[in-house]
Formats: sequence, C-alpha cells, structure tokens
Amino acid sequence: MSVSFDLNDLDELTSNAKQIQDNLLKEILTLNANTGYLRQFLNGSSVKELFKKNVPVVRYEDVKPYIERVANGEPSDVISGKPVTQFLLSSGTSGGKQKIFPVNNKFFEDMAFITAQSSSIISKHIEVIKQGKTMTFYFARVPSTTPSGLPVSFVRGGYLTSEYFKNESSYRYTSPNEVMLCSDNKQAMYCHLLCGLIQRDEVVSVAAPFACSLVGAITVLENCWKELCSNIRSGHVSEWITDFTCRDVVTNILGGPNSELADIIEEECQEESWKGIITRLWPQTKFIQSVITGQNAQFIPMLEFYSNKLPLISPIYASSETMFGVNVNPLCKPQDISYTFMPNMSYFEFLRADDDEGNEGDIVDLVDVQIGCYYEPLVTNYFGLHRYRMGDILQVSGFHNNAPQFRFVRRKNVILSVNVEVTTEEDILKALNHATDHLKSSDLILMGFTCYADISILPGHYIFYWELKAKKVDDIVKLDNKVMVECCCVMEESFNFLYRKVRAKEGSIGPLEIRVVQQGTFDSLMKLFISRGASASQYKPPICINSSEALALLENSVLARFFSDKVPPL
Repeated sequence: MSVSFDLNDLDELTSNAKQIQDNLLKEILTLNANTGYLRQFLNGSSVKELFKKNVPVVRYEDVKPYIERVANGEPSDVISGKPVTQFLLSSGTSGGKQKIFPVNNKFFEDMAFITAQSSSIISKHIEVIKQGKTMTFYFARVPSTTPSGLPVSFVRGGYLTSEYFKNESSYRYTSPNEVMLCSDNKQAMYCHLLCGLIQRDEVVSVAAPFACSLVGAITVLENCWKELCSNIRSGHVSEWITDFTCRDVVTNILGGPNSELADIIEEECQEESWKGIITRLWPQTKFIQSVITGQNAQFIPMLEFYSNKLPLISPIYASSETMFGVNVNPLCKPQDISYTFMPNMSYFEFLRADDDEGNEGDIVDLVDVQIGCYYEPLVTNYFGLHRYRMGDILQVSGFHNNAPQFRFVRRKNVILSVNVEVTTEEDILKALNHATDHLKSSDLILMGFTCYADISILPGHYIFYWELKAKKVDDIVKLDNKVMVECCCVMEESFNFLYRKVRAKEGSIGPLEIRVVQQGTFDSLMKLFISRGASASQYKPPICINSSEALALLENSVLARFFSDKVPPL
C-alpha cells in the first residue's frame, strides 16, 4: 500500500483551500454527527453554521472521559463515526502529561500522504535524493494495550508498523524494518549507525524526527566508533546485540569483513576535531532532515558544526492529533521555516493567541487568518476531536496560493515566571541564541539545556542547566568565568521589558544563574523520560523542568555555577 504525490496536487490543494475545508468538515460531521459526543450539540446535523454555533472549543480534559470510555471497551461511536483501531500516545515532553488519541488507518494514510508530499518538494530542490538512501534514526517501542485490547503506540511506532511505511522502507532507508522496530533503543541506535556506515556511499541525507535524536546519534558514534570499526573489519556484529531478528539482518548487510572501509572510518574518527564528521563519513550527503523549530532550534549550531553547514530541512509539521502541513521552501534558513497547512488533513480553525476565552467572534477559518497575527490552531479530525485546542502558538508568515503558511513560535504552556513577568519559550530560545554566540571564543558547544524558575528562596530567579562540550575531541571543557557571567547577562538583556523592569527597578527577581552540568547529563535525562514512558523517536528535551526527579538528576551533575553580575538595561 503506497501513496504517491504529484507537485501539481500542491497547487490544486492550496488554490482550493476554502472549498476543500468546507467539504472536509461536511464529511467529518456526516460521519460523526451521531456519535455520543457530537449528538448532544448537533442532533445529527452536519451543517457548518450549527457546528460553529453549538460545538464548544475544548482541551484534552474535556474529551478525555469519552476517549477513556472507548479505551475501556465501549463502542467506537461514543466518539468516532468509524471504528477506532488503535490509540496514539503523545510524547509528554513538551510541557504536559501524556495523552492518548483515537485513530484508525486513515491517520497513517494522511501521514504517508504528507511524507510523500514533502519528499516530492525536496526532490524538486535536490534531485540527487532520488538515487540514494537516507540514514534515518527511527525507534519504536513495543505497543501497550488498552483494557479493551486496542494497541497504544507513539505516532512513529504506529506508522512504522503500518502497510503505508513497509512498502517504502526497503529502498529508501539504510536501516531495515527489523532495526527500526527493535524494542531496545540502545541496540537499535548501534545498528542504525552500523548499517549507515556500511552503506556510506549510498547515503544522500541523514534524518530523524527531531534534531535532538541526530545529536544523540553523533554522541553514540563518538563513544562507539572503535567497536563499529571492529564489527566492519571482522564482518561480525557485537555479541551484545541480542535481538536476533535485528542481528541477522544487520549481519546480512555487513556481508563479511571489510578492512578497507574500517580504515577509512577510523582515519576520520581519529581526527582532532569532529567538525564536519557527517560529510566526512557520508560524503554524498546533501542535507539534514529533522524538526529544528521550537525547542529543537537549540541543536542547530551543533548540527551545523557536525555537518559543515549542510542545509537543515524541517520538512513537516505534525502531531498525534493530525498532520498539519509541509515546508514548501525546504532550503530556507532555519529562522525562516514556515509550514503551509494542507486543507485535506483536518478541519482547521484559529483562535487569536491573545484571547484565552475562545469567544466565537475571535475564531477564524483557515483561509481567513491574517499575515503577522498569532493564533492557536483548533483541530477537528475524523477520529473524535472537534474544535480541539492544540496549545501551539503560530504566526502567519504568508500564503501559498490560498493556503496560509505558519511559523512555529512556541508551546502555549511553556513559560518561566517568578513574579508578574511571563517569559515564553520564544523568549528563552532567543536569549539562548544570543548567549551561545559568546561561547564561540571559548571553542565550546552547547549540547543541551533546560531551565526552571526557583522560587524556594526570595527573590526567586531563573536557573539554566547547560551541558557544554569542547569542539576538539580530546579537549576538556575549560570554563572561563568572565565568558560564563557574560552569558548570564546577555540572556537577561534579551528578555522582555517587564522582566528587565522587575529585575532592575523592583528587585523582585534575582540574578539569572547558569549551572554547568557533567557531559552525558542530558543523555541521562532522556533515559529518565524514556523509562517513564516517553518515546525515543518523539523525545524532545523539555525547555522547562517541573519534575522533581529530573531536577534531582540535574542537581547531582552540577559542576559549576555562574550568576549575572549586573542588572539588565531598560
């Protein structure tokens, strides 16, 4: 089962966005108007005006009881007009708890469609990708089940086991399905790297769902390259790879001893610096493909360092609730990334971001958003979500024909505050970007960060945990007090006027603090979240920490502390 996409389809979809959206809402309502959830608002009607007037804007807690009823064994029509065949689990690392969402195969059909659409767009700009393979770091967990026996998986895991993916994987990726579906993340990562190194001359792109996974893969490569070379030299997979289906298929790809290849890899990995290691080990690579917007923007400098500034392509905007859109200008600069919403995925409405009440007058349709304005998307899908608040804040950056393009700004619920000020995800990432510019003189790279507002003492203050790494492989991290204090000051100067006013004039916010942690701390943080149910493929390092267990892990790894030594100017 495969899905194809012609670039002419893009023009047709975006030119007829309004009609497609209206038709799609009619179809969704016709399918779902008599479900237990919608019947109370529509009495079986599929009229758009009645939908807009009667169906409320909701958050997850509002629909959770209906979802749980189906999960516990009640018929699908409690919430969905078509049978629910499985549930998707949100990552839970973007600032909230994990949620489950009902879906059926149509979700994966849409996912295959938007993946094919993105591939066609990229192929238009970089034609060589048609001839090569992608070294992709996908990971899947063994699905759990609901009390009624329906599978519960993460989006990526569900897609990897679908027929839509199986038909494309054998020729597009260096790793076979057995590696992608390996339930042991450590074994899967090692085998991904081994398969990619063996097929190094066929690799034209390197990819992962999120940028942090790519940086994690390079870190594993740094620690394991000698063992990988030994496997290639001998033609045997390390004994600790005990997933036998995975082991057998990788052994087949190894194809026997290859000393020449092992020598090439050893020569590159022994270099003093790992700058450009991706292009040195995979010389045909033309671009990096991963989500690098939002909280993943922190990894852009590292990916540019490791890839010799290859194009960083953030291809699609998607979630456990729906597919949203594609990046139609894939070679744009990271700061210019926008996603064109596809009108055939779900019915989209938009709530002005400065309006928390969800008033009817403040909600507009997809084609009626205004350039420059900020919105929170509301999703109505085929599977039981109606006018569902996503919690993402987007800014309209333009239009592709009649379909709007959005820049991802931040998650709505990720903020720092110790007093009356509100510091958003966007504020934090902007400040971090300015601060890391000051690290360049120290030849250090920021490998990971998170933060929290400490109000345990007065005045409260912001604490940022940084993991730093030297650019040269064998160098130790040398912390220059002057540089680190300046980083604290620059961050404070980058925050909004209210923060600077409260900090400078009222003294109700204490000096910003950076705590440098041991190398490997953020890898341990990821393992902690995965052990608590997060997906390796969907894991995103939390920008703000609110877990006492995670904070304890960070505190136990602190090497040094630095404070801003002056109040920020107004």
